[in-house]
Amino acid sequence: MIYTTQHTSGDSSARTGRFVTPHGPVETPVFMPVGTMATVKAMTPENLREVGTQILLSNTYHLYQRPGDELIRRAGGLHSFMNWRGPLLTDSGGFQVFSLSARCTIDDDGVTFRSHIDGSEHRFTPERVMEIQRNLGADIVMPLDHCPALPADRETLEASLRRTTVWAERCRSAGTGGGQALFGIVQGGTDVELRRRHLGEIASLDFDGYALGGLSVGEPKEDLYRVIEATAGKMPADRPRYIMGVGSPDIIIEAVRHGIDMFDSVYPTRMARHGTVLTARGTRTIRNAEYAEDQRPLDPGCDCYSCRNYTRGYIRHLIKADEILAYHLTTYHNLHFMGELMAQLRRAAEQDAFMQYRRQFWRQFYGCEPPD
Repeated sequence: MIYTTQHTSGDSSARTGRFVTPHGPVETPVFMPVGTMATVKAMTPENLREVGTQILLSNTYHLYQRPGDELIRRAGGLHSFMNWRGPLLTDSGGFQVFSLSARCTIDDDGVTFRSHIDGSEHRFTPERVMEIQRNLGADIVMPLDHCPALPADRETLEASLRRTTVWAERCRSAGTGGGQALFGIVQGGTDVELRRRHLGEIASLDFDGYALGGLSVGEPKEDLYRVIEATAGKMPADRPRYIMGVGSPDIIIEAVRHGIDMFDSVYPTRMARHGTVLTARGTRTIRNAEYAEDQRPLDPGCDCYSCRNYTRGYIRHLIKADEILAYHLTTYHNLHFMGELMAQLRRAAEQDAFMQYRRQFWRQFYGCEPPD
């Protein structure tokens, strides 16, 4: 995978870049909607292209469970199976396995877990995870890593680092499919010293990109910001920098400020399914009674399909009636918002005005000054 930094803002470490995959280029910073089960809920691939989606994330664990990676391989790979012709990233499934800690047993060779679907027993090793992802055929794949729950003591974090490094080496040795890029994952919880040490270990393995894993899992936001500030700038500058599982605008902006390029999260789509939309003036919970007779669009300044054609009052009615169209319209809007946010961040960085945009966004969206 070829990555090129195009511009670094003169007032921060925010940068724009471009990397090329077998299924097309990606301009960074970029947000990846999550299509866990080979679909972004309530959206078609055509809808995703309309809202400006460049790259999607899908999930190794869930697709292995259902419908199975071999079936997807026989269908021509994940791009063909889900009719998405753009770039795809698949995570390793490690987070899902470890988040189901009551169902799994971890050892130095891998992890044994029971299916959340039928209770059957399965085994993930670094080699097996790479085989599954070769079958899926995503453009970017992730190695199996040990993602400990936070807070975690020093001994637990040290063990996760050792396993993640060894498993990363084994994933590299197992190999990728044709044209697939392999990113390395950095663990260490909220311990800055461990994060920096582990980053050195993973960077020495010369991956195609680098990711901060094990964050946004319930730790205080100030700890998350501290880890990003301490590690982002030390990640290799000639490769994409990715923070996994982060999608709220505040964290995205602060991470871009320090040089992070890639993000993914269910945040905008999950919010949409709960009747909450993202607007220039903050979030609005459209299911609330105050919007019952509101004939304005979800966001008067938005030109997405939902805002051009439907009112808050109508969409609230659909939500209260539990009509599927409601979740399509709110999801469409929220993903359009995320696409516009990333485009604005790229423009601000290119114009050497990132910190000015940051301050303006925080004041308008959150009604306060950005953190120091």
